[in-house]
Amino acid sequence: MSAFFDSLSPNTTGTAYAAPLPDYTVISASGADALSFLHGQLTQDVTGLAPDVARLGGYCTAKGRLLATLVLWRAQAVGEASENSDSPQLYALVRRDLTEALVKRLSMFVLRAKAKLAPVPLHVSGVWAEPADMAKLEAAAGGALPAAPWQRTELPSGTWIAAPSVSGGLRWWWITSEAQQADATALATQVQRGNSDQWHAADLAAGLPWIGTATQDLFIPQTLNLDLIGGVSFTKGCYPGQEIVARSHYRGTVKRRTAYGQWDAMIEPPAPGTDIYDAKQPDEPCGRIVDASRSGALFEIALASLDDGDLRVGTPDGAKITVTPLPYDLADGGFKR
Repeated sequence: MSAFFDSLSPNTTGTAYAAPLPDYTVISASGADALSFLHGQLTQDVTGLAPDVARLGGYCTAKGRLLATLVLWRAQAVGEASENSDSPQLYALVRRDLTEALVKRLSMFVLRAKAKLAPVPLHVSGVWAEPADMAKLEAAAGGALPAAPWQRTELPSGTWIAAPSVSGGLRWWWITSEAQQADATALATQVQRGNSDQWHAADLAAGLPWIGTATQDLFIPQTLNLDLIGGVSFTKGCYPGQEIVARSHYRGTVKRRTAYGQWDAMIEPPAPGTDIYDAKQPDEPCGRIVDASRSGALFEIALASLDDGDLRVGTPDGAKITVTPLPYDLADGGFKR
């Protein structure tokens, strides 16, 4: 843990928190062809990314199965850096456990393109607060913070990306260099120390489906709701798996979606990939865990079972799942808000 987080107290009063997120890392894409290369590899419209936003995207196999989910944003142009073919053009936030394999696989397809992918030594942290804390956080961070989900700003204190939230509070991915985090002394006086489990639970409640090594090659983008939260462009052109993803979209054949559920009596979260059963039809699983915390989970499931099933974790008589609506609508008969 860095000196910044060592300086924070978990016991001070207030509603603003910061926590390191060691399960995530940042990849950079540099080179003159970096944007066009990744545009042809990912589900997101990479070349169309505005400079003040971040977007969710996916990387699929040729069969349309997700190998990674990523938060993508354009690199900040400094002076003539945008004209330098060796400077970063794009950054991607990904799960640390699949970073090495992801970089290796994407690099296999670079061929003659002027593009290079590599992990970069940036710190990934989560900051969350109540709206009343915004003014003091902005003063400490060195400028206006983004308030709407997926908006992004570059400040002297680092890159700030507003993350989705369901609580009415504010959340940011805070991406920093070593020097930026060391210089964030003003911010350290305004936040208390949280933990990554709190951030993880908030991601799940917001319906953010992070792919890790345990869930690679299991889901198409629609079953993880990427099309409902802006993670898939259906107008950008080809990418691996695009034909299958587009066919499911235009033919309306998505029969499985990802939902969010909670339980009362589970101490340890189930592992990603754990089966979900409907106790009313116990012979075979009807879904599986995408990701879980102690308080709840995202799980992929047949929509028919989601409507009126008695859902259980691991076995037909396992812990009961109470389905809670996500902050966005599920298509084809799912929950509406």
